[in-house]
Amino acid sequence: MATKPNPKDSMKSTWRTANRDQWNINHWALELLNVHPTDLDKEIPVHQKDEKVPYLTQWSLNLWVLFYGSLPLLLHHVYATVTGHNLGPIAVFNYYFMAFNASVIFEVHILRRLGHIYGFLDGDKHERDGVPDVGIGKVVRSLYKTTGSRIALAVYFTYNVNQLPLQLNWALLPLQIGVYGIVLDFWFYWYHRLMHDVSFLWKFHRTHHLTKHPNPLLAAYADHEQEFFDMVGVPMATYFSLQLLGLPLGFYDWWLCHQYIAFTEVLGHSGLRVHSPGVSTLTWLLQFFDVEIVIEDHDLHHRKGWRKSYNYGKQTRLWDRIFGTCHERVEGTKDNIDYVNSVNMPLF
Repeated sequence: MATKPNPKDSMKSTWRTANRDQWNINHWALELLNVHPTDLDKEIPVHQKDEKVPYLTQWSLNLWVLFYGSLPLLLHHVYATVTGHNLGPIAVFNYYFMAFNASVIFEVHILRRLGHIYGFLDGDKHERDGVPDVGIGKVVRSLYKTTGSRIALAVYFTYNVNQLPLQLNWALLPLQIGVYGIVLDFWFYWYHRLMHDVSFLWKFHRTHHLTKHPNPLLAAYADHEQEFFDMVGVPMATYFSLQLLGLPLGFYDWWLCHQYIAFTEVLGHSGLRVHSPGVSTLTWLLQFFDVEIVIEDHDLHHRKGWRKSYNYGKQTRLWDRIFGTCHERVEGTKDNIDYVNSVNMPLF
């Protein structure tokens, strides 16, 4: 006898056009924050897979992350300098928590704008999944849990009230950011791969794979157990690994590392039809060894993978390359990328 589908597994998304009298606080939160992955009243261009894919420039991605990552640091520094009093741990958590969410939300706004210009991967076969009717609350809670937990860890382990933001080691920062992404991806790769390969663990990861064509809001669409390792286990393993490597992180440099990681996570779930390496200060080195990750890599992980999958990394393809789990790209092949008519990430 066939097993009846679990209603909680439904990815049907009709709530945006439904009667708003049925909305709750979570529906209104997404509406008021305007974090919808697409606009209902705007067309989305559809491209065949052999049409050239525009190249999204790496310099514009780094500029975007550094600008919106450094702005809260600058304002914090000015406040502490003018008043003569630095923020305490609770105040600094709330301040950077709001700043983190603001940058993620604005990134979603820009990716939506770009989606209506350049379309989405596999767009000739399937449109992007929306936020499911049964998962509105999960999506809203995931946004706050994911960002809040990372900031809470950084405050607890590294915040020093006697250090001001602009006193961080700017010369060492590019190396810290680049190495952080690679090391974090090692821990994420094995945690992620085990979630697929081990039957007991798969049940905690399968919810995230209900989406085959994800949008940025589904980056953290997962069960509590997976969220814990995403939010706590992997960042902590990375933090202590960098200490062993002689690259200890303070609060402010860890904050910027988080900005790079979160930006790539959101971008990687966007499905945007541009060829964009994950943002990193060491992308040039990853490209030299052909181990940089692009949007299509994680998109294929969702689209074609279930229990057995590939492209387990989310910041690089280094560990997938080493351990033999890379999948060939479909639209972003080397001869199908338009490097001439490149795209820049809008700063505003």
